[in-house]
Amino acid sequence: MTPEQIAALPYRPCVGVMLINAEGHVFTGQRNDMRPGEPPAWQMPQGGIDPGETPQQAALRELWEETGVKADKVTVEAETEGWVRYELPDHLLGKIWGGAFRGQEQKWVLMRFNGTDSDVDIATQHPEFTEWKWMPPEELLDNIVPFKREVYAKVLEEFGPRI
Repeated sequence: MTPEQIAALPYRPCVGVMLINAEGHVFTGQRNDMRPGEPPAWQMPQGGIDPGETPQQAALRELWEETGVKADKVTVEAETEGWVRYELPDHLLGKIWGGAFRGQEQKWVLMRFNGTDSDVDIATQHPEFTEWKWMPPEELLDNIVPFKREVYAKVLEEFGPRI
């Protein structure tokens, strides 16, 4: 794709979930789509917003779809002020989402986890993670796929005082 073609592509509307446990650690899952030889990459749950959904509805749905955590096990505490964007790296452009998007425009939702670890089940209908853990916020940026670090830094900055 030429730079002009990429610039003409829209951003995919998406939500992200920062799920925090009682110790202030963040739910992260190890992505199951990493290429052989790549280091492990962790991320918070995220996904597209379906037509007619609010960002909060999409966030609760994505949380359940990716982690098995039901809405009655969380308290929604905050939503990012605005939308946060990221660009796909060159090796993913045209290969995911049918090549229809240049990256994602995300609304992030902070949720407090009120359940127990047994309420988490990543063996979902369409698994996205090979394993999961509670990660201290200060370790998050060093363990996230590089092209999402700026987004995660903004989310940590905005939600940090509430963690």
